[in-house]
Amino acid sequence: YRQVANLEDLTDAERDELWVTVRDATLAVKQAYVPAGLNVGLNLGTPAGGSVSQHLHVHIVPRWVGDTNFTVAIANTKVLSETLSSTAARLRAAWPKGAK
Repeated sequence: YRQVANLEDLTDAERDELWVTVRDATLAVKQAYVPAGLNVGLNLGTPAGGSVSQHLHVHIVPRWVGDTNFTVAIANTKVLSETLSSTAARLRAAWPKGAK
């Protein structure tokens, strides 16, 4: 729960907890949204696109063939098909049982 900017700054226990959580999150996203694929990644540092460079975080983005990912870069438009509270509820319901 401490802020760390780089993967190499994580303790072994923090690293293990992070990747278990990433695994659990990918399972929840797959169950809740049934995407065709996923983007899973980190942007480490401002030059890499890290918007909060003082701590690392993992992005998990569901993807479908023909989705509108390009609109942010080309049209400066974001597509949000449901409220964030609805997304949170769906992911909580799909989170693997017994996971943190």
